[in-house]
Amino acid sequence: MDNHSRRQFIQKSLVFGAGLSLIDPSILMAKAKKTRMKLGLVTYQWGRDWDLPTLIENCEKTGLLGVELRTEHAHGVETSLSSKQREEVRKRFADSSVTCVGYGSNFDYHHVDQDLVRKNIEGTKEYIKLCKDIGATGIKVKPNGLPEEVSKEKTIAQIAASLNEVGRFASDQGQLVRVEVHGKLTQEIPNMKAIFEQVTEKSVKICWNCNDEDLLAPGLEANFNSVKKWFGDTVHIRELNVGEYPYQDLMDLFVGMNYKGWILLEARTEPADRISAMKEQLNLFNKMTGGK
Repeated sequence: MDNHSRRQFIQKSLVFGAGLSLIDPSILMAKAKKTRMKLGLVTYQWGRDWDLPTLIENCEKTGLLGVELRTEHAHGVETSLSSKQREEVRKRFADSSVTCVGYGSNFDYHHVDQDLVRKNIEGTKEYIKLCKDIGATGIKVKPNGLPEEVSKEKTIAQIAASLNEVGRFASDQGQLVRVEVHGKLTQEIPNMKAIFEQVTEKSVKICWNCNDEDLLAPGLEANFNSVKKWFGDTVHIRELNVGEYPYQDLMDLFVGMNYKGWILLEARTEPADRISAMKEQLNLFNKMTGGK
């Protein structure tokens, strides 16, 4: 059997083994290799009441070895920290196996009130400095809607201009701006695409957020492909075994593009044992992605 015939045989066998799946054989072959994606945690719900040592310890216990620190949570990592305290945070992560992926802020730039937009921009810059000081690599921000009082086009341009400003600042600090696909109307992928068509800063990236709107026509794969050139190094997911979102299809798309970033668990349920729940999610993630 020559190499070409052998390759065809392997591909056909993989498709047959998947139950005559219509998934691209190249994706199935990629999944046979160890994925470069990593599962981490957003402190959103499951880590909201853990102080920093406990958070790091629990991430180490469960194998979720990256964390996005959501603002106003018990970890206490905020801009009020002194230089010495910031260095202590950096050292805690450096001395552990857990990566401080970044900071999850609530800054947004869609407001009609321009003073509020400016406040959010300046606040973003202060937290970008914090990210640098604690050894993180970026900040999560978001759009939060399209106000009815002004045209959609004007708000989209305003959001993009704001992202360009904070993006330039982030670039100077060696940081990324991760824009969560979020907010009424703005979480629809065509609107996010319209924003990023006006984003010029390379440090500004999309953080896919697993919203039901991802499935609107023309469908998950087409929506995914329409914005994937702007993907950064973080993705937000919810529990992989809760709800109707097609997580296996999504993971296949990420595997297919050889994505190397962090898949961050932004869990919403209230399990009795969060440690066991985190381990369960890692097992599911590994099965979906071909991980270890």
